[in-house]
Amino acid sequence: MQLELDGKTALVTGASQGIGEGIAKEFAAEGVNLHLTARNVTNLERIKMEIESSSSVTVTLHPLDITQSGACSELSEQVGDIDILVNNAGAIPSGNLFDIDEATWRQGWELKVMGYINMCRIFYSKMKAKSGGVIINNIGSGGEVFDSEYIAGTAGNAGLMAFTRALGGSSLKDGIRVMGVNPGPVKTERIVNMLKKRASTVLGDESRYLELVNSFPLGRPAHVREVTSLIVFLASHRAGYSTGSIYTVDGGISSRQSIA
Repeated sequence: MQLELDGKTALVTGASQGIGEGIAKEFAAEGVNLHLTARNVTNLERIKMEIESSSSVTVTLHPLDITQSGACSELSEQVGDIDILVNNAGAIPSGNLFDIDEATWRQGWELKVMGYINMCRIFYSKMKAKSGGVIINNIGSGGEVFDSEYIAGTAGNAGLMAFTRALGGSSLKDGIRVMGVNPGPVKTERIVNMLKKRASTVLGDESRYLELVNSFPLGRPAHVREVTSLIVFLASHRAGYSTGSIYTVDGGISSRQSIA
């Protein structure tokens, strides 16, 4: 399928590892020029080198912390006009109500929840001025599965889902599409760390985390590509009538909720 993204420009936040890195590389394979931002300079430089060695797209790095005052505006000035924004930065810590103190909770929401909102506010305005663009918020299925052991994340993700639907519901009048993607467990370093923490709590031994993996659909988490391919497709004209929607990639986990 021809996605016809060649020559477009995308900004990907949280692009230094995991899903963000996968998004960047898959966009590059489709001929999309990239602006990549994250706090990990070393990883960003590695990804830039890997992309430029295998494609002819331009890769511009913006190492910064978008939670800092004025950082989103500074990033906007550096980047200029873009066709696609993928909000991906942030990992809200796991734990129950009593594990997550107020400062930790606020810190997690400042990067992911407010970070997404602030980036949308700035770049939606820029896209509206040029009558077109796509915004994709990589959120997480925790917003659909209300897990007390991921309480800060499930509440934050649910808020971002509502925000994405509200913003995308009327965005086509401005020539903009706004969507969300909800990955379930994905094979990244982050999910391993979360599973070890859960295994320590539930099984009393973090080294038994693979026992939790066995309960996943197909006995595994999603591959990164199974998430990033959807994001890149949604950014293309092939998904031109999609906006205000959330697309869940979790092997059916969130559909299993039952009273029996």
